[in-house]
Amino acid sequence: MHLAFLTPEYPHPNSTPSGGLGTSIKNLAEQLVKKDHKISVFIYGQEKDLVFREECIRFHFIKQLNYDFFGWYRYRKYLQSYLNKVILEEKIDAVEAPDWTGITAFIKLKCPLVIRMNGSDSYFCRLEGRSQKKKNFWFEKSGLKNADHLLSVSKFTAEKTREIFKLKKEITVIPNSVDLNNFSPTGEVVIQDSILYFGSIIKKKGVLELAEIFNLIYKKNPNARLIMVGRDVGDIQTGKSTKVLFEDILNEESRGNVSWLGSLPYEKVKAQISKAVVIVLPSFAEALPMTWLEAMAMEKAIVTSDIGWAKEVMIDGETGYTVNPKDHAAYAEKVLTLLSNRGLTEQMGVAARKRVIEKFSTEVTVEKNIWYYESVIS
Repeated sequence: MHLAFLTPEYPHPNSTPSGGLGTSIKNLAEQLVKKDHKISVFIYGQEKDLVFREECIRFHFIKQLNYDFFGWYRYRKYLQSYLNKVILEEKIDAVEAPDWTGITAFIKLKCPLVIRMNGSDSYFCRLEGRSQKKKNFWFEKSGLKNADHLLSVSKFTAEKTREIFKLKKEITVIPNSVDLNNFSPTGEVVIQDSILYFGSIIKKKGVLELAEIFNLIYKKNPNARLIMVGRDVGDIQTGKSTKVLFEDILNEESRGNVSWLGSLPYEKVKAQISKAVVIVLPSFAEALPMTWLEAMAMEKAIVTSDIGWAKEVMIDGETGYTVNPKDHAAYAEKVLTLLSNRGLTEQMGVAARKRVIEKFSTEVTVEKNIWYYESVIS
């Protein structure tokens, strides 16, 4: 098969910043190549045009074009023309695109189009209870209805997206995966009483709740240290930095025990995961979070939120704990339990990696994706 991915992000030195969506595509693309399938990746909205082959994957970096009027429509038509030319020349069998902002609205391709639900803007707005631009909703609805086939990374995301857009098409669920060779326990000695958060510093990830939670942790364990890794994102409602809002919530005593490392290369992120006793990921809005899978694959006990998708990833009390992030006292108590019981932390870490091996390893999910795409093409 020759499969292609259309995406706004991909973890590559030539690309604009990438998050979990890009990582999930990279994991799948690299595994499909190992199975002798041809892969092309089209990364739109980039700073310049580039076409090259690397590690058996054909990359097309497509520059963002600006127009005087109807730019949203004209850029999509430009992408359509670009894609169809390559589809015909290189005999691409199917194209996959994300649901985010409905990039495939008004695009008609010369091969089957699959939309994989990693969480649309409409989906996240609904989870966070905030308003959305009508234009974005329209684009996403058009993109989903225009698709030949629908995939989702979690059952929760599939059901919520179906409800939001009143979809009638069948939605197949294939979860995101993690490369177990790339994310594995290192055996490195952990730093006592260390707690790590990694991901975007943004309200929807539950970081402001984490500030309240850490105040309570510090009261009972003054040696506890919280390490924050990730890019600071401005808060839409206040216009302030989320880091500033976080620090405003911290009390004077606990503030000195919080370290800000900013955005780090992935090897350095993994080093921080290795050294932490507990990983905290109290997010309010996800589809199926790569951060959770990566920490679990590295045999770390994690304390996450208990919302929707959480039950598809975590087993509460076995792979870690799932807690409502707004219940600050309960969340803090679970973190303190893991900090004080190294045996339990290690036991949960082992169980977490075992679950990833069984359900979310690239070896397991790549076969599901191959079977799915073969059915799409036939």
